[in-house]
Amino acid sequence: MNESIFKAYDVRGVHPDELDTDAALAIGRAVARHVGGPSIVVGRDMRQSGIELREALVAGLRGEGVEVIDIGRVATPIVYYAATALGAAGGVMITASHNPARYNGMKLCGRNAVPIGIETGLADIRELARELHGQPPPAARAGVREQDVKPDYYRSLLDLFPARPRLHAVIDAGNGIAGEAVSGLLEQLPLRCERLYFEPDGSFPNHEADPLKPENTEDLRRAVLEHGADLGVAFDVDGDRAVFVDERGETVPADLMTALLADVVLDEGLLGAAPGATMVYDLRSSRIVAETVRARGARAERSRVGHAFMKARMRELDACFGGELSGHYYFRFPLGYVADDAAAALMLLLQALELRGQKLSELWQPYRRYAQSGEINSRVQDVESALKRLREAFADGEADELDGLTVTYPDWWFNLRPSNTEPLLRLNLEAPDVASMERHRDRLLELVRG
Repeated sequence: MNESIFKAYDVRGVHPDELDTDAALAIGRAVARHVGGPSIVVGRDMRQSGIELREALVAGLRGEGVEVIDIGRVATPIVYYAATALGAAGGVMITASHNPARYNGMKLCGRNAVPIGIETGLADIRELARELHGQPPPAARAGVREQDVKPDYYRSLLDLFPARPRLHAVIDAGNGIAGEAVSGLLEQLPLRCERLYFEPDGSFPNHEADPLKPENTEDLRRAVLEHGADLGVAFDVDGDRAVFVDERGETVPADLMTALLADVVLDEGLLGAAPGATMVYDLRSSRIVAETVRARGARAERSRVGHAFMKARMRELDACFGGELSGHYYFRFPLGYVADDAAAALMLLLQALELRGQKLSELWQPYRRYAQSGEINSRVQDVESALKRLREAFADGEADELDGLTVTYPDWWFNLRPSNTEPLLRLNLEAPDVASMERHRDRLLELVRG
């Protein structure tokens, strides 16, 4: 078995060269032994390879005596909901998220949708799967129960966000599973909706499925302007990320959207937010996020980058909302679990638009107070040597190494993080204005790449 398929937050690889049915069978058995029973929820996206991977995974789970609750083709957040609502021991979503068509993978969670990453059980599953790989499939010792949880999931979001603004939206599902998965929710809203690429197609014929890349939201931005829509939304393949576009066709940076949504949650007491509530943001985010939250008398806490770390931090602090620069928005749902959910983010934004009675551009622009570099990747020969140069060059700043190197000054800051998989350093920098941002950026890049 190719052990490189076990990543920091999930299982992912080229099918069938790296991730095949033998590996899926072994992973199923390993997950069953690690998580236990009596039942585990299984869902999948629209990739054709997901059919055979599901069969092998299910055979592994059943062979270890764990009942499979098959919820069919769904978005990843629905697996999290089902695992919690049905009292399962865990869940497996077969998806490669935004990766190209030739990839597939699995996102794993335990009881109450707690994510299983390399530091929280996935390394143990990897070792178990390695030992079990190549063994013949065991005879089934438990059954399969098919269950459609989507109606209950929709109802949970409709109850959580009761506003029903009559707006005009364009939604780009990128031929992923998200379009199919949220259609039943959209039908219950008074939302006039233009649908782009809602047909699930694992070959992604229209554009890549990663909405963070500007080229992948070109059609969405154009359609918002052509239709005179109030907003645009791009979902990633499996529906756990969302990128928003305002009525002028401008993409709203995810950290500024986090600030806006956190402001509304605190102001309106949504998601159970009370005075002194806690919000979590990833450490690459603009300082406007923390400033906004603290201005409401609430706590703003930083987190390492990545959904497993964000969710763990939220559970640790009993936070009710969080956001990440990658377009993940995190919620503490009434059932008690914490999850990233693009449909919930859309519902919260609709709530904000209804409550504020303003255009989206008018809502988010006040949070654009600083000049940001965006994430800049640099390929380096020696990551540790480059980080050491930066530590020495900026020793007069306030430094921490929660995730990479963050150095903060009174009027600007930067974070430099190594990639998990490549010899890359990722730079994010923020300053009061464009000129100072560019000056600091150029000096940093010279040191990093030198």
